[in-house]
Amino acid sequence: MSIVDTNILLETGTNELEILEFTISGNSYGINVAKITELMQIQEVQEMPLAHPCVEGVFQPRDEVYTIVDLAKYLDLGPSEVPEKDIFIITNFNQMNIAFHVHAVESIFRISWQDIEKPDSIIYGGQEGVVTGIAKVNDRIISILDFEKITFDISPETGIDLDTVKAYTGVDRENIPIVLAEDSALLRKMLTEALHTSGYYNLYIYNNGEEAWNHISEMKAQHPDDVLSRVRCLITDIEMPRMDGHRLTKLIKGDPVLMDIPVVIFSSLIDENMQKKGQEVGADAQLSKPEIARLVGVVDTMVSRHLSLAGSH
Repeated sequence: MSIVDTNILLETGTNELEILEFTISGNSYGINVAKITELMQIQEVQEMPLAHPCVEGVFQPRDEVYTIVDLAKYLDLGPSEVPEKDIFIITNFNQMNIAFHVHAVESIFRISWQDIEKPDSIIYGGQEGVVTGIAKVNDRIISILDFEKITFDISPETGIDLDTVKAYTGVDRENIPIVLAEDSALLRKMLTEALHTSGYYNLYIYNNGEEAWNHISEMKAQHPDDVLSRVRCLITDIEMPRMDGHRLTKLIKGDPVLMDIPVVIFSSLIDENMQKKGQEVGADAQLSKPEIARLVGVVDTMVSRHLSLAGSH
């Protein structure tokens, strides 16, 4: 089943998303439909020697080879009661092809990011928890999983290579204020380390677009004639509780005082379709998350390009 068969179209910047609800051992979880290419009935796979315990193996349904991750095993939940009816959720994000093995797929529903709450860190595993958001749908609680963290835990080499960032050291970036919006605790940590390594220490880091928007709005209220020197660049994820990156970008680019703030969308979802959506809301640059070394260079370019604007406003 191809996910595009749902024919659900979302207007860019409305702060909405489509979630696929799936279950594992009777527990409800969610994944952004934008990550999914299709759903498939479980198939035989080829086991891989010395693979991570949560990796079942690989399979090649057509031209692409997919790694299969057993989510039940990763989440330390029980096995399927009817394994022959299990489902592979086929995904493509962070330039990787991964199939997540789940027990059942329930439905696709549309929801506002405003209705997705940040999980309690005590209940959901502290700062490095695997749940990035909690959605309530028809009296059910659906946990939105951090699939970037899952893939990193299984394959740490998919993370940020700081050696590639060190090429950007030696430039004075210490006093340049950068706003960062990212809901994944793991990626916030990685991005902070990468930006610090390259010399960007003046960071304002937020868990979601709403918090970042509140900060930028406060800078606007306090310094309406000098806001570009207070926010020299925004780096934002797309998927975030409360307010997503597209909505955040649209708000900034639609504001005559804030519109010159450079916005860099840094997301695992960047593909041709998402590039178009980012352009629609006015993003200045868009990068996929494996491109961390390019991120620092792009931020450098954005900051330099808008330096004259900051001085003229």
